[in-house]
Formats: sequence, C-alpha cells, structure tokens
Amino acid sequence: MLKEKINKYSFLLIAVVFMWIKTYIVYKTSFDIEIENIGQEFILFINPLSFLVLIFGFGLFMKEKNRNRFTVITSFILTLVLLANMIFYRFFNDFLTFPILFQTNNMGELGSSVTSLFKPVDLLLFVDIAILIWLMRKQNAFGEERTSKKGRSAYFLLAAAVFFLNLGLAEIARPQLLTRSFDREMLVKNISLYHFHIYDGLIQSKTFAQRAMADSNKLTGIENYIKASKKKPDDNLYGIAKKRNVIIVSLESTQSFAMQQKIHGKEVTPYLNQLANKSYNFENFYHQTGQGKTSDAEFLVDNSLYPLGRGAVFFTNSDNQYTATPLLLKKEGYSSAVFHANNKSFWNRDLMYHSFGYDKFFDINSYKTTPETTVGWGLKDKEYFEQTADLMKTMPQPFYSRAITLTNHYPFELKPEDKMLNDAGTSSQTVNNYFQTVRYEDEAVKHFIEKLKKDGLYDNSIIVFYGDHYGISENHNDAMEQILGKKITPYENIQLQRVPFIIHIPGVTDKHPKNMKEVGGQVDIRPTLLHLLGVKDNGRIEFGNDLFSKNRFPFTVMRDGSYVSNKYIYTQNKCYNRKTGETVDVKGCQPLSDKAKQELDYSDKIINSDLLRFLQQRKNE
Repeated sequence: MLKEKINKYSFLLIAVVFMWIKTYIVYKTSFDIEIENIGQEFILFINPLSFLVLIFGFGLFMKEKNRNRFTVITSFILTLVLLANMIFYRFFNDFLTFPILFQTNNMGELGSSVTSLFKPVDLLLFVDIAILIWLMRKQNAFGEERTSKKGRSAYFLLAAAVFFLNLGLAEIARPQLLTRSFDREMLVKNISLYHFHIYDGLIQSKTFAQRAMADSNKLTGIENYIKASKKKPDDNLYGIAKKRNVIIVSLESTQSFAMQQKIHGKEVTPYLNQLANKSYNFENFYHQTGQGKTSDAEFLVDNSLYPLGRGAVFFTNSDNQYTATPLLLKKEGYSSAVFHANNKSFWNRDLMYHSFGYDKFFDINSYKTTPETTVGWGLKDKEYFEQTADLMKTMPQPFYSRAITLTNHYPFELKPEDKMLNDAGTSSQTVNNYFQTVRYEDEAVKHFIEKLKKDGLYDNSIIVFYGDHYGISENHNDAMEQILGKKITPYENIQLQRVPFIIHIPGVTDKHPKNMKEVGGQVDIRPTLLHLLGVKDNGRIEFGNDLFSKNRFPFTVMRDGSYVSNKYIYTQNKCYNRKTGETVDVKGCQPLSDKAKQELDYSDKIINSDLLRFLQQRKNE
C-alpha cells in the first residue's frame, strides 16, 4: 500500500527534491550568505523545503495528467526566479524585490549589463526540468484520479510542520526576524528566497495602505526628532557662495579608493586629486544608497532623506509631495535643471524631477550623439560635458543644476582610443576595466572645468562632485585584495563604500582649502550646500547636518542599517573599532544601531505615507 502511494506521487516528490537541492546549490555558489555555525547551515539547507512542498502540493487538487504538467510548469517558473536573483545578485549583491520588478521600463536600458552578467553555466539550472519532461513522457501518466481529501490533509500538515520547524529554528537563531525587512540576506538565510518574495509582497501591500491611512500627527514626532538632532551650522561659512550658480556633478560608480590608487605608477584620478587639494574635500564620506543606486543618490542630494530599503523611491513614490532643493531655491530666485544623456523615463526621472520642482530636464533629446561619441550606456563623458556646458549657458542665472555622468557604468566599456592606463592585471576584468573608465572620467572632468572657464560660468559658480554609489561589488573581493594588498573583511567593505565629495568655490577654496576627516554621507549634502548659499533652515524636514558644524556628531547611516561613527563601524551584526578594524563587544554599538534604525524608519514613514503633503496643508490652514 505504501509503495503504491510512493509510486503514485513519485513524480511530484522527485520535482520537490530536484528544486530543493538546486536552490541550496544556488545559495552556496551564487549568493554570498554568511554562515557562522552548523545550526545556520542546517536552517539554510531546509528553508526552501516547506515552500516547495506547499507550492507543488497544489497539484494534488488536479487529475494526474494535469498534476504532472503543473509540476513541470511550476519548476520552470521557480527556476526563472532563481536565475533572475542570481543575475541581479552578481552586480548588486542583493535580492530582487517587488518594487524593482515594477521598474520594467528600465529593462530595455539594462540590456548590455544583463548580457554581461549571464553565464553559459546558468543553463544548468534547467537540467532537472528536462529530466522531468523526459520522465513525464516515459510514465505516460494520464490518470483521471485525484488525491483523496485525507491524503491532501496529511500532505499539507507535513508542509505546515516543516514550515513551523524552519520558522522556530530561525526565530531562535535570529529573534524578531520578521521585523528586519531591510536585511534581505538575513531573511533569505532563515526563511528561504521564496518565502522572502512572499514576505516582500506583503510589505509592498502594507506600504500602499500606509499612504491611505496617514495623518499629520505622524509627522509631529518625526519633526521633534529632527529638531533635537539638528546641530548649529558654522556661521563663518554662511552665505560664502550666495547667489552663485550651483553645478553638482554625479560621478557614476566612483569610489574613493580609486582616487587614492596608482596603476603601474600612474594616478587613476590625477585631476580630481589636484582639484581636491584646492577645495573642501571630505575624506570619510560615504554613499547611502539602496537598490535605486544613482536615483537613490539623487534623492538623498535633493531631499536629505534616506532612500527606501526596497526598490527605488523614484518608482514607488514619484507622485509624493516633496520639499526638494529646487523648490527651496526657487524662492531664492534660482532656476533649475538636470542634465543627463539618457531617456527621460529611465528610473522614472521625468515624473520625479517634476515632483522635485525642476524647471527643465535636458535628456538624451537635448544632446547630439553619433556612433563615434557613444560607448556603453550612451554619450561619452567628454562629449557629454562639452554639450552640457553649452546647455548651461542657456539657463537663467543663478541656476541650480545637476549633471549625471554615464561612461563609468558597469560593465565599464571603453573604446581603445580613450584608454589612458595599462591594464591593472587583476583576476577580474571588471576591476581592470573599472580603472580605465575612472581614468577617462577624470579626464572628462578636467575638460568640463576648462570649458566652464572658457564659457564664463566658472568664476560665479560653486561646483560640487560626489560619487553616487559603489562600482565594484563584493563579488570582486579577490581582485580588490590584489589591488589593496589586504583581506576584504566586512569592516574593509564598509570602508570601500566611501565616495568622493568635493566642494570647489572658485576664488574661495583655492585660497583656503580644507581637508575634512570627519565622517559624513550623502544625506548631509543638502544642508551643507544650502548653508553655503545663505539659505536659512526654517524647520526643514531633513536628516542631514551641515558637515562644517563644529557641534556635529560624526554619524553616517547606511541603507542596510550599518553605520559609521567617530569610534565604531557597525555592519553585519558586528561591531568594529573604527581606527583599528578590530572587533569589539557588539553591545558598544547597540545604542547607535538603535538610532540608525530609528532614522531609517522615520524616513521610510515620510516617504511611504507621503507625510510632507501635510506641510502644505498646514500653510493653507
């Protein structure tokens, strides 16, 4: 009797086992999931099982011939989920979320990146499906019988038992696991990639509900927190750039380690290094982006709010009301524009820039491109800066502008005639290419500054450069260890998240440059710039502080809950002495870890509930 039942359900059970083992292999070979003990390894091993037993079990409500087809189709769909996460993880070191999947109009633009990330070995993921199709045809099972209610009940009780065993072990290993929606690796490690996607969908539904249920009372507590955290800015620097044009340059994928590096004795960024010595230069400045990468950096710069932990604000909340920098400076007589040689709908920029209050978006249609002047993602940086400077001359002054570069974008393609460095010779061609494109970007920046001087825009401007996000992910740690000559620990990985931040004020900083060693982040850019421009803080909703403030507490929060302070670096649930890199008791990091989580939660509430709309309502009352 038992043998007959096993034979009857053998096809389904084989499919479950295939998918289970395949998922575990993907965990171990494609994702960098940290395992600390045998208990965590066991949880990782069993965590796909309850979902797979459940999802394949729905076939038990079908006749045998349809059940087998359902099993094959389900295996194929789940394999696509695995493959999509593998490809996404290879560059972003992260898992897909529903907001990212909604960004379908970006997919066409991502073609070259996705192609370079796909590997022929990935096709092995579909071997088990081919075997299942062969078995189904060999069995020639076309029975009309359905599983009995008693059989189905027993089956789903088994699925529930496995699920609660998994969840119980996970909660023991990581208490309050399901309150840590920002920590996707922790969720995948403990409840499975598949359950993570279900959980992520529930969080997305909750987010939609938050906006509908929001009221102005939720903003009051956040305002009180921000007011208590605000530090008095440096009065000596107030208004030193008043009424100057603002030119902010987003340096694509540029990390600080590249500025400090030489390849075969040649500086990677000779011009930026020279410029930094004649500017306000910030050595310990970190990007704070999440899945939205460049768009997240734009959001931080213009709003001094944190991006979301899932997806990109530019997609999920483009219809919110914001008090972005262009709106604030409009009251000071500024016009505003963004310059980016890409499609206006990419990252939903056309809608988001309207919400921010920009007067003009110079997109790809504003630029002249030819096959000779394009590479990788589009117009090469030198040609881009040349044309951008010409477009800037058409703007009413003073103006606030942001220029977004493209050439130093993964997969870091460059034409032979534009290469200015010899190959770095590491084990990763991605890392080797990266140094080439950063060097080209540096030369393009030099060309841009010279063009601004020629066009008469240089002297009356404040020119700001910032790195938007990392370019080299943790997947290339081996090559980075060759470059840096040391092991990339979680501590060192946080240090690699430093990006350039340079404020150059002609006639001011070249006479009195400053090299700032205090910790800062992208959330601090807006309050710092507005103070230099002489714009008073009349109770603005922002989490950043003036980086020149003598009373500012050095504290920078990453989107994943990690942070850097004057004493500690906290990441991956470990606490490090910031100066030595040695691990210390995690209890020492806990107070600031709680503060970091609170800031991220407050910022999420502002965005998800569209709380800034209530500021306008207050003015109208």
